[in-house]
Parts: sequence; C-alpha cells; structure tokens
Amino acid sequence: MADTPLGQLVERFLAHHAAFFPVDATFMGLPGADHALPPVDLEALTRELAALAELASDLDALPAPELTADRLDMRLLRAALEQARLMAETRPRFRQPNWYSGEAAFGLISLLLPSAPEGASGALRARLAAMPAFLDGGSRWLAGAGAAPDWVTRTRRECAALKRLLADGLKRHPFWADDLEALCQTATAAVGRFERALDDLAPADPACGMDVLRVLMRDVHGLPWSPDEATALAEDAVQRLGGELAEHERRFGMGEVGPGEITPESLPAAYADWHARALESARSLVTPASAFGLRFAPLPDWARDIAGDLYFLSYRCPPALAPFGHSHYWTAPVGQPLVAVKQTHAVHHGSIGHHTQNARARDAASRLARLGGTDCASGVAFLSSGTMIEGWSCYATELMAEAEGFYSRAEERALLQADRRNAASVLADIRLHSGVWTLDQMRAFYKDEAGFPAARIWGETTRNSILPATRLMYFLGTEQIKALRREIGGDPRAFHDALISHGHVPVAWVAEEMRRARSGAASGEMTG
Repeated sequence: MADTPLGQLVERFLAHHAAFFPVDATFMGLPGADHALPPVDLEALTRELAALAELASDLDALPAPELTADRLDMRLLRAALEQARLMAETRPRFRQPNWYSGEAAFGLISLLLPSAPEGASGALRARLAAMPAFLDGGSRWLAGAGAAPDWVTRTRRECAALKRLLADGLKRHPFWADDLEALCQTATAAVGRFERALDDLAPADPACGMDVLRVLMRDVHGLPWSPDEATALAEDAVQRLGGELAEHERRFGMGEVGPGEITPESLPAAYADWHARALESARSLVTPASAFGLRFAPLPDWARDIAGDLYFLSYRCPPALAPFGHSHYWTAPVGQPLVAVKQTHAVHHGSIGHHTQNARARDAASRLARLGGTDCASGVAFLSSGTMIEGWSCYATELMAEAEGFYSRAEERALLQADRRNAASVLADIRLHSGVWTLDQMRAFYKDEAGFPAARIWGETTRNSILPATRLMYFLGTEQIKALRREIGGDPRAFHDALISHGHVPVAWVAEEMRRARSGAASGEMTG
C-alpha cells in the first residue's frame, strides 16, 4: 500500500505523529523516535497545526478508494487529523499539566517494558538527558494557564511516582548502570522545578464543551447518535438494566460470586487458569488468538512503587510493528475475588477480549487499524479505535455467558451490574463535558446511582475529564456490536471473526463494510 498516494500519505502522517508524539511511537513500534521526548518549544503548536492542515489538504485531494482497507485507512486518517486539529485548537496538550508528567514517566517506562525496542538502554539515557528541557518547556507553556484542580492533583501524583522511579525504581531494572545516577539526579531536579510551576495554575473548568463533544462522537468515533440521542439511549438502558438486575435477584437471589479473595501469590496461576478455560470455552463463539501467548506474573520490582499513581496497565501486548513475542499481564499486588479474575482479567483483557482482538488487529489490511489501539502514556494512540477496543472487550465478557457453565448465576448478575455502570458512564461523560454537571456531581452520580466501587471513582472521573468522549465508548461500542449481530445473524464465530478482523476501527465503520461485503456477496460482486 505504501506505493499508492494514500499509502504514502499514511506514512507521512505516521512520521508526523512520531515527530510530535515520540513516546506514542515507541509504544506503537514506529522506528526512529525512541531517543526523544515531544517537542515543547513555544512554536511547536504552530508547526503542528500547519503540518496537520497540509496533510488534511492532501487527503481531500485523493479520490474515493475502492478497497475496504483503503476506505478504512482514509477514514481513520481523516479522523486522526480532525481530532488532532480540534484538540490543538481548543484543548492544547501544552496547556495540560498532566500531559507532561505522563509523557515524562512513560517516555522512560516504554523503554523498560519486556517489549522495549532494540537499543532501549541507549534510548533510556537519551530520554533521561532530554527530560530537563522537556519539563522546563512545559513550565513555560503553563505560565498563565489554568487547569482543573483535580488535573493538578493527578499531575503531582504522577510527578511523585516519576521521582520514585528516578530515585529507586531504575536501580532495580536490568538496564541500570552507575553512570545513570547523574542523569537521574538532574532529571529529578527538573521534576521539582515543574512541580513548583503547578502552584501558579488558576482553577479551570474541565469540560470540553458540547461543540467539541459532537465532533468527537460524530467524526472520530463515527457514532450514529448525537450527544442528546446517546443520552436518551443510556437513560433507557440504565432503567432497563436496573429492572433486569432486580428481576435476576428476585429469581436467583444475591448468591456468591466465588470464594474469598484469591491471594496475591496465587493470582498468576488463577489468571492463567481462567484465561485458558475462557479460550477453550469460547471456541464455538470466536477463533481465539494463537499468534502470540500471554504470560502472567507479579509486577516487576522496578514498577511496584510507581504503578498505583500512573496509568500503568496490567496488560501490555507487543508493539504492533515489532515482532510478536509474548503479551504480558502483571497481576495485582492485592488479593482479587474470583469474579474479577474471570471477567476483568481472564476475559475482558485476556483470552477473547483485548488479547484476541489485538492479535486480529495485527493482521488487519488497514495500516492504521493495526496501530490505533496501542496503549500509550495516557490512553490509546487514536481515539477512533475506542468503540471497537472497549466495545469488543465488554461485549466479549458478556459473550462468555453463551458458553454453557462458564459463569455462575452470581457472575451473570455481575455482568448486568457492569453493563449498567457502562451505560451510566455515557450519561456522566456527556453531562460533564457539555457543562451540565461538575466533576463533583459526576462523582456523586457514580457513587450513589451508578454503583462504582469507591476506590475507582476519583481516578476514573479525573481521567474522563482530561480525555472527553472516552468513557462513553464502552457502552456505545457494545451496543453497536449487539445490534450488528442481530442484523447480520448467522454463525456466531464467523460473525465475530469477521468483525474483529478489521482491526482497531470504529464499530460503525466496520458495520458499513460488513454490510457492503454481504451485499456484494449476494449480488456476486467483488468488494475488495
């Protein structure tokens, strides 16, 4: 594809993305940027907007593609360019303090993971050396800016974790060498200067506004609903699922979701066992991943003191453009109930959830669909991937209820509770970012109405306030998959395999391609 005009434009965009987001590039496996941190000179935003405008103009000049992969690449590219332009103009990351703490921390962490690129040790030195200029540049950008107080709190927590990594965590990693000490001390001093710059930030509203929200939902997620329509859909679902929960409890009682907490020591074996059981039980529903394995282990020593204050994911798959190797799943440092081991860890993230979907995405015909779902410093590389990534994993967790005997009655009740929480999250996401609710009102709703565990509420709501239109993609993605399955029907495994073969693409766009393929097959035409 790279020798076509569209293919060349996609590669130009990826080079642009690597230049402005080098930490993303490391996670994605894009070469050439592992030594760098993002540019933060005061002209960076102007250069970025000019480059985005040029790419968008060149994209508009291309003819409509005929092949599925090209159509998806064109749509994904347009969504990425529109999102980047929109956020640069309305919520520039240079004015968000948590962007600096996240990029600085994960600029290092991305080079410490088992999937680190070749030459990671040298790149680590380069990023350590670049950190003072990066954080000092951030202080200049933040001068006179405002930020939601909770964003500042999160930034301080991330800075504290980064300092622990620099002072102690790196010493526990195999890359450690004594000559890194001076670089770590200089970087630590820069973190301190950056923390002091946070003192001058004025309070600001975290809402992105309805206009931005509409564009993210329509043009980036490809959703068929406006914010008002999605709100109505979610309100109906919250009420319906509440009724289904009450009926389930009337018929079957509360039940037990499993034995007491599984100890931290036995968690790796429990995760692995239920991961394997889910893969086997789901064979008639979806073809499980087999291209690369999944290894379960406790958090490595170097990460144990920092993971809780960072967006440090338990599950990490190899970079899309790097050799497969193995995915890694680090188990929690505390005990876990069986329902969480089965539904959250073994299915949603492992087995047929993220693990299988990531494997399918590696083989997607669309170049950008292989990369969009990459987990980076604060979230996925391209927001457009979200309805498929999280929609599929939530759907897959529910799908396992079709595997006879996999879930107990109490675990089926937990599925209803999770579905209702996800529907409630649509309301919270839209009402926060349209200015209807404050963050405190959103948190009260999560606690009193949505049934979120108290320990999750502050982190979830703060991250959602930073990244608009992210929490709504779980439920709305799942709903689109369910509707498409009802529409297309047929063998479940064939449907699910076809769905996730498209990679990290908005569910709505995959639905269009699957309808096109079905229509073409019915008429005897080739769809490409």
